[in-house]
Amino acid sequence: MMEIYYVEDDENISRSVSEFLGKYGYRVSVFPTIADAKQALKQTCPTLMLVDWNMPDGNGNLLVQWIRANWKELPIMFLTVRGDSCDVISGFQNGADDYVTKPFELDVLLLRISALLRRTGDVSGQYLSCDSIALDQKRMLVFCDTEEICLSPLEYQVLFYLLRHKGKTVTRRKLLEEIWDINGNYVNDNTLTVTIKRLREKLHQPLCLKTVRSVGYRMEDSK
Repeated sequence: MMEIYYVEDDENISRSVSEFLGKYGYRVSVFPTIADAKQALKQTCPTLMLVDWNMPDGNGNLLVQWIRANWKELPIMFLTVRGDSCDVISGFQNGADDYVTKPFELDVLLLRISALLRRTGDVSGQYLSCDSIALDQKRMLVFCDTEEICLSPLEYQVLFYLLRHKGKTVTRRKLLEEIWDINGNYVNDNTLTVTIKRLREKLHQPLCLKTVRSVGYRMEDSK
């Protein structure tokens, strides 16, 4: 099922949109604040973002800029009362793929979502994330709080493997087997320790990269 994140503080509107799109196979998660939406994005990338402009804790346009810095190809659509040409232009310039002004017909919204996803496809599987860390599998890029991080091939492979198994403890032995041994590089255990140390330094000592003493490592979203 395709998942939509809807950033909207009006309960009546968000309920109507959620119930309607649910009938057509979309699962809609509603976030009444920008902070809630950011927290959710750090854990899982959806198929599509619907964003209101005027939010109680900030500007939806700034949220779109932040999303675009980390998830380059995630489809974003504005649903907002702000219909002046300068707002529409700003919305597109800052990364939106479509712009719908309120009030809108639900049938039309459905068609525009379908049309947008035909162009973009479902890119949710392209991105892996944990807290402020985001990895773009297609472009092989890593970001930390919108800052692009330059990793060595081995550092990237370690991070990628840990993110793919987020929430699970990966043993040191498994990492050595999957990343070094599979490439024909037989190394001692200290090589992994050094790689993890450098990875942590480049990612600014992320709390979500945890050491499980005497076992291995685990990527885990902060609560």
